[in-house]
Amino acid sequence: MAVLGIAALAFASAAHADFDHTHAAWTALLAKHVVLINNGAASQVRYAVIAPDRPALKSYLASLSAVSETEFKGWDKPRQMAFLINAYNAFTVEKILTRYPDLKSIRDFGSVFGDPWKDKFFRLFGRDSTLDQIEHEWLRKPGNYDEPRVHFAVNCAAIGCPLLRWEAYVADKLETQLEEQTRRFLSDRSRNRYNADKNTLEVSKIFLWYKTDWTSGYRGIGGGAQAVTTTGQFLARYARFLADQPAHQQQIAAGRATISYLEYDWTLNNFKP
Repeated sequence: MAVLGIAALAFASAAHADFDHTHAAWTALLAKHVVLINNGAASQVRYAVIAPDRPALKSYLASLSAVSETEFKGWDKPRQMAFLINAYNAFTVEKILTRYPDLKSIRDFGSVFGDPWKDKFFRLFGRDSTLDQIEHEWLRKPGNYDEPRVHFAVNCAAIGCPLLRWEAYVADKLETQLEEQTRRFLSDRSRNRYNADKNTLEVSKIFLWYKTDWTSGYRGIGGGAQAVTTTGQFLARYARFLADQPAHQQQIAAGRATISYLEYDWTLNNFKP
């Protein structure tokens, strides 16, 4: 609790200080309230006990809102990406807390009135903003970052989502963090698996919903990887995480497995002791 208190004080005057690119306040909250499950392939959030730390969360969110677009555009791309991912995740947690414990899914906010992704419930870069704007107009916009592994970093507060990480994303570790998020997600057999009987990769609908991101010829934020132009090529890189047996891994790596998509679990990622 002391760590969170110190972090909150550090960000109380965020509008009048240089932005902390270590995102220490957010890391303190995540370290306390994120619980890893499924051997570290997924996570849940202690929403029930986060209330005393709500002021620390709001202080961190205020520090994000205090950053101007001009200041943001002066940062390098890893710093920008880390900022946007953390903002998406932190504002999502805040959105959940506005209705917790009276919701079982983020979809309970509604798809017309109160839509959690289209609702302008926070300010960013001096404007009323939405989660969709962070994801689609910044993170996914062609030419901005061209990094589809971001889908394993942003968290929509659902069981079907890649895990909410136990620490903030930071520029100097971003490549490592994105790669680890990818491997952990693909290793979760409840969301991505190889069906040997059908020679089929049964994967998350993330790969269907954002198909253009996997087929755009991206190289990743590091820029050193060979360009990927199909979903199968991307998954082939991670064959050893998608299947346990070497023969099955070889099928995936060679691109000989067909691809199908699993139903997405929108149940709230709520930790229940």
